[in-house]
Amino acid sequence: MYQQHSRTSSTWKPVAVVAGAVVAVGVALYAVDWFTSSGDIPRGVTVAGVDVGGRSPQDAEALLRDRLGTRADQPVTVRADDATAEIVPAAAGLGIDWVGTLDRAGDQPLSPITRVTSFFGSREIGVVSSVDDAALTAAVENLRPVVDRAPVEGDVVFDAATPVPVPVPPVTGRTLDVDAAASTLQRDWATGETVDLPYDEQAVTVSEDAVREAVDEVAAPAVSAPVLVTGRENATAALPPERVGEVLRFEPNGDGGLDPAYDTDAAIRILAPGLADTETRPVNARFDFSSGRPVVVPSQEGVAVQWPQTLENLPDLLAADGPARSVDAQYGPQAPAVTTERANGLGIREVVAEYTTGGFEYASGVNIGLTADIVNGAVVAPGETFSLNGYTGPRGTAQGFVESGIIDNGRPDRAVGGGISQFATTLYNASYFAGMEDVEHTEHSYYISRYPEAREATVFEGAIDLKFRNPFETGAVIESFADSSSVTVRIWGTKTVDVESITGSRSAPTSPDTIRLPRGPQCIASSGAPGFTTSDTRVVTDAATGAELSRTTRTVKYDPVPIVRCE
Repeated sequence: MYQQHSRTSSTWKPVAVVAGAVVAVGVALYAVDWFTSSGDIPRGVTVAGVDVGGRSPQDAEALLRDRLGTRADQPVTVRADDATAEIVPAAAGLGIDWVGTLDRAGDQPLSPITRVTSFFGSREIGVVSSVDDAALTAAVENLRPVVDRAPVEGDVVFDAATPVPVPVPPVTGRTLDVDAAASTLQRDWATGETVDLPYDEQAVTVSEDAVREAVDEVAAPAVSAPVLVTGRENATAALPPERVGEVLRFEPNGDGGLDPAYDTDAAIRILAPGLADTETRPVNARFDFSSGRPVVVPSQEGVAVQWPQTLENLPDLLAADGPARSVDAQYGPQAPAVTTERANGLGIREVVAEYTTGGFEYASGVNIGLTADIVNGAVVAPGETFSLNGYTGPRGTAQGFVESGIIDNGRPDRAVGGGISQFATTLYNASYFAGMEDVEHTEHSYYISRYPEAREATVFEGAIDLKFRNPFETGAVIESFADSSSVTVRIWGTKTVDVESITGSRSAPTSPDTIRLPRGPQCIASSGAPGFTTSDTRVVTDAATGAELSRTTRTVKYDPVPIVRCE
């Protein structure tokens, strides 16, 4: 036994010596490696693909500045789904924090195993960015028009009489996640590769099959033939296939399908003209002034197609075949807007205000007389607003209006419908003294001596209007008439207020300029006049008690009338 033990000990002694030597060498190498690399960046560390491992922090920073220093000024491609754009990092407030980046590498590892394996691998630590948060957020927000996309549900539209499924397939919506995208860009911009930005999707609900089903089962039958409405005396109105798209549309039903929606009002707009001649228009009650006082001329009831009832089964008509796509029009009474009873109840008892102006040329008188005839008898119900342009409609040659004097860019000129401003001024003053509420009026650009200062109005079709509102509990009726030298407007109603006008003094005078134009029909000479500023104060009092109800001042600046010389 003793001899065997001696042989075993003899065998292990060389092994122990070798192992000890290896350990000693390893320890020595570890010590040398630790000593020589102390303070350096750990081996295997890369920053945006640049190997900085084993270098001193100063050398590593110099290398990074050399390789990455210009990257912040180079466009970076960003991508969200199939949308791409470019961002210049520096313009977006991004740069590289060199010290912070290298601090991320950490200290030399103590583990021998880690130190050994660092010879055979790499560790990407990325960059630490310096950030201007406001600039970065703004840059990402600017990507929204490129990235964001509203969801487009499957639908059916009409190309004339052809139903078209769009889009196929439907398009999902997309919204950029700004906060997450800013964080991603801050982290990945320096890699030199395309940066994928996070976004949110908005799913669509309508399936492609549902779109095709809507085409086959609803849209195609709807355009297969006209829908006909037969009226009196065999008159016919048609909804042609090429206009079905104005009536029929489709809406997602929330269950993946499309439901048809029918616009009956659109159908009526298409069909109604075809049967208009079979209807009898109602006649409003009106006021006749031939006896010197307002007398109600009774209203007359009309007869009209009752379109909502006639088209009650519009979906069935559009789905039907052959003769079933036709329906008889249903007629019924149509009441006038102003009935006899309503006219009698308006309280039209007396003249509450009257105003007359004169001094116009023959052509202007033609236009003023036409306007007076149109407006004569106009009813302004309690709370209603009267619009001169709206009531007369177009004032062109087709309506009998002629060319007369106007003011164009501060100087005299001529145009069709000239002179209507004189009627507007007369009507404005009548409404003023009747106590009507001024809604809209515009004075002339320069003063015209036949009108009261700061109490006159001009109009221009489609641009400048005269509007006033009836604030009383009783109605008002406008009586207007003209002869060759004057125009008068009376407002009839129930008098409840008195109105006083106080004209202010003139101030801030301005001198006219001189305009020289070639002699001819386009040049109308003028001696000019100074401009000035003035005002009008309207005082409204209760007619019964004399108590002041309101006091309103309006200040008006008139431009000087230019001196026009025809040379």
